[in-house]
Amino acid sequence: MENLAVFLDRDGTIIKDAGYLKRFSDIRLLPYTKKALELFARMHYKIIIITNQSGIARGYFSEEFVRKTHEIINKRCSNLIDAFYYCPHLPEDNCACRKPKTALIDQAIADFNIKKEGSYVIGDKETDIELGLNADIEPILVLTGEGKKYKSTTKASYIFKNLYEVALWIYQKVSME
Repeated sequence: MENLAVFLDRDGTIIKDAGYLKRFSDIRLLPYTKKALELFARMHYKIIIITNQSGIARGYFSEEFVRKTHEIINKRCSNLIDAFYYCPHLPEDNCACRKPKTALIDQAIADFNIKKEGSYVIGDKETDIELGLNADIEPILVLTGEGKKYKSTTKASYIFKNLYEVALWIYQKVSME
């Protein structure tokens, strides 16, 4: 059976964007993140985080730090997040896994047998929107994080104030079907 998913950016979408997050004490869930994730889970969407973490390649923090960060985030979110996928490379490495390229989302689709139609890519940066377009999955811009910078120029299909508003909109769509 195929699953539907929300592919979420991390920094600026579910947690406060702290630049290069270097301390666990700086992890701050954005308002309504947990409520949004609860609603996605109630609709049986897989919740998958796709994030660029070039701070690893820059030597700012280790992969172990990123893994532990994801454990902390998921614990604070009642373990509602199904998986975290991250790119540890620099932009100039030109790897296949750095957003907006699709290797990470392709891997998640294979790992969870995800159906693209009816799934969404949600983020606060245009690279998130481009990821959705490149993967042929509906892209949604949230105005948290850096989203306001892209509001007038985005290629997103939809724009919402925050992740919870997206979850409510999807819930209403699903309820009508």
